[in-house]
Amino acid sequence: MARDDSDDVTGLPDDLGIGDDLARSQQRLSIGLKQRRYGKAVTIVKGFDASDGTDLFDLASTLKRRLATVGAVGDGRIRLQGDHTDRLPELLREEGFAVVGQGDPEAV
Repeated sequence: MARDDSDDVTGLPDDLGIGDDLARSQQRLSIGLKQRRYGKAVTIVKGFDASDGTDLFDLASTLKRRLATVGAVGDGRIRLQGDHTDRLPELLREEGFAVVGQGDPEAV
């Protein structure tokens, strides 16, 4: 196996994706809830590191599908319509992220 085919951090082959998983697990995400007009709730996830290559659009699509809701991506945040603060931390952990602030008012 050539040295170019292995990850610099772990020394394992790039095909395993260990470096991606490691980068995701080192991110600290915050989940917040904000009330919009007419009392509509919006769940906001922030704290993504843009340099690790996480595709927020793909992640948002996965979360929207699993939560059966709509949402948007912008300013390095994922916004989901409705209050999903109960299920979202578990889903993000399944995707390999660390969630540190749930219901954090400063997340919005």
